[in-house]
Amino acid sequence: MNLTYKARPEASKLDAIRAEGSMPAVFYGPKEKAASISVNAKEFAKVWKKAGESSVIILKDEKGTEHEALIHDIDVHPISGVPRHADFYVIEKGKKVEVDIPLAFVGVAPAVKDLGGILVKVLRTIKIEAAPRDLPHELSVDISKLALLTDTVHAKDLALPAGVELKIGPDEVVASIAEIKDEPVEAAAAPDLSAIEVEAKGKEAKEGEEGAAPAADAKKAPEAKK
Repeated sequence: MNLTYKARPEASKLDAIRAEGSMPAVFYGPKEKAASISVNAKEFAKVWKKAGESSVIILKDEKGTEHEALIHDIDVHPISGVPRHADFYVIEKGKKVEVDIPLAFVGVAPAVKDLGGILVKVLRTIKIEAAPRDLPHELSVDISKLALLTDTVHAKDLALPAGVELKIGPDEVVASIAEIKDEPVEAAAAPDLSAIEVEAKGKEAKEGEEGAAPAADAKKAPEAKK
């Protein structure tokens, strides 16, 4: 995948660049000095959708100079979600790179379909190392092997393409099954009817009768004058 860029002055106004249909960006790397550039906004959106942040793209300027790079970081508008700025990490030629590759869960888990379990996706990405040309866009996780409620998929169970090395522990859990457990419902305690009846009788007593309490709002009689 190719993406053409133009050099831009560091003092250029970013809003003006965006108004022209371009997007400000920078690229840098271990052997590459940081440079301010701009790319076509629509073209970048297409490349980003296809490549993500784990596939190598070719940055080309107007003179034909090329850089192998990864989309390293993106700033998006908080409301529209439209990309506003991007960082490109230029890969050193002949060197392998470590990246987090997204996981794609494929198949149907018998433990979910037949036993009523719940699929738990413990990891969404996984760290690998490979030469730029060997980097996969994603790795598949076959969940059809989850036949029992106690089954799990570990990192070592993933099928890695040639030239790709796992950079996390082989026993790291990628996916598992959670069992739904029915919690017992406690019966509500029956109300004490005798207490309710006694309280009701007490309210019926009138002031002045034996055992009746005086009215709470009764006023005190004025004292007689001497």
